[in-house]
Amino acid sequence: MNAPIVDPLQGDFPEVIEEYLEHGIMKCISFNRRGTLLAAGCTDGGCVIWDFETRGIAKELRDKECTAAITSVCWSKYGHRLLASASDKSLTLWDVLTGEKIARTTLQQTVLQARLYPGSLSPSFCLACPLSSAPLIVGLNSGNTTVLPILTSDEAVGVSTLARKPSDGSITYSPCSACFNKYGDLVYAGNSKGEILIIDHKNVKVRALIPASSGATIKNIVFDRRGQYLLTNSSDRTIRIYENLLPSKESLKKLDEYDELQGGTSDAERLKIIGGKCLSLIHEFQDSVTRIQWKAPCFSGDGEWVIGASASRGEHKIYIWDKAGSLVKILEGPKEALMDLTWHPVHPIIVSVSLTGLVYIWAKDYTENWSAFAPDFKELEENEEYVEREDEFDIVPETEKVKASDINEDDEIDIMTVEKDSGFSDSDMSQDELCFLPVKPCPVVPEKQDRCVESSSKLPDSNHTASPLSVEAGQDGHLTNHTPSPLDAVENSTAEDPEGMRLKRRRRPSEKGLELQAEKVKKPSKPIKSSGKLLKSSKVVDPDSSNGNYGGDSSDD
Repeated sequence: MNAPIVDPLQGDFPEVIEEYLEHGIMKCISFNRRGTLLAAGCTDGGCVIWDFETRGIAKELRDKECTAAITSVCWSKYGHRLLASASDKSLTLWDVLTGEKIARTTLQQTVLQARLYPGSLSPSFCLACPLSSAPLIVGLNSGNTTVLPILTSDEAVGVSTLARKPSDGSITYSPCSACFNKYGDLVYAGNSKGEILIIDHKNVKVRALIPASSGATIKNIVFDRRGQYLLTNSSDRTIRIYENLLPSKESLKKLDEYDELQGGTSDAERLKIIGGKCLSLIHEFQDSVTRIQWKAPCFSGDGEWVIGASASRGEHKIYIWDKAGSLVKILEGPKEALMDLTWHPVHPIIVSVSLTGLVYIWAKDYTENWSAFAPDFKELEENEEYVEREDEFDIVPETEKVKASDINEDDEIDIMTVEKDSGFSDSDMSQDELCFLPVKPCPVVPEKQDRCVESSSKLPDSNHTASPLSVEAGQDGHLTNHTPSPLDAVENSTAEDPEGMRLKRRRRPSEKGLELQAEKVKKPSKPIKSSGKLLKSSKVVDPDSSNGNYGGDSSDD
């Protein structure tokens, strides 16, 4: 869409479902940093990567050792690696370009969410949030794990924040959410008391604590792309936005300065005072009428919008707020529960996953503003009679010559330098990114054409009518209509030729063929008598006939 003809007063957020993607049963999704590739984890243990520009499958990653459902997928910063966590307690690191498995490790707990370290081109460790354990730093190559100190002592914070002791004396944990900051030097984790802990994962030390007023369990915690704002989703049905007061780079040095200023206070007070200098609460979002629980909240690509999905069963509703706290749009999808949700890093596009495994793409319904081309342009609501001026079409001699162009045709044009994208602050390393996957052309073999991947993107329009060419005979001899699709050619060919030896094309009969068919219906066919003369027939002779011909012209010797 041309930007000059788009009305700037329209909100820059999606409005309708543009299309949907279908490939098995997908449960979780994630965009790469540029939004050109979309990774989805399936229930059969495989991962599929879509080329988001063409809506086609670019690569499929599958491990024979993993047949359990994928719980989360995460891209590395520059798109060369993909981390997938599965419900069989495994973590698998993939090379996206080659499709090879780099590393695989198995933990003691099922990982609900895993995030790669964002400070390296080829990260070797990740942050894992198990089902009933404190967050872990996992070495993907070595398999070593480090438990983050989110379970602080009674002297440091007052009471333990995650642990609870059942009757048998063992310690169990509530599910905990955690994420890296933009450059990965700190981990922000939320616990069951509604507190946000800032952790130095290299030194395994809690550096700050931000208490919440409600004390509800934090279920989700995520940064925006620039690392300027932090979003939390709590069990009290409230989404909170905090402003990150620490600098993007050298955050640890800033925390060291705060430690020196608060050296004389106790540990509990010192952590809370430092936490007040790290995060500042801006807004709280909630539905005061229905009081619904939220699921998979996140920021828009530019950080101007906040979205959250309804966690109610049978609802596919997406709420959109601005950062000022106003609800601007509610998107209602099919009557299917929503599993995962994400916003495109660059464009106003939302991608959601339903309980049935379909991926829905929400896009903006643009209204073109043609008056932006010229100030005297006028849009008409209906036809009007135009009255021309008296001298409008008079031939006027050319009095002024056209001004010469100021463009120097001898200047060299630079086609090698790539302009930096202002939307990304660290675009200087964009040459190291993997934005698209190369396509290897392969010859079309008729015998193997029916084995091609039958996944494609489809439009969610069920009102298409079948064309006359899509009417064919069913197995019982009755005529059946079906909606034509790109897969019909492959399915029809395999049905007509079960041995797979050749493909048959469906052609429209010519006018002469239609006339011959009409004559067959009117006149009953006569048996062909054997004689010494050459007989010609325009019909197909039955294979069981005495002359043994199977079609075309027939003759008797």
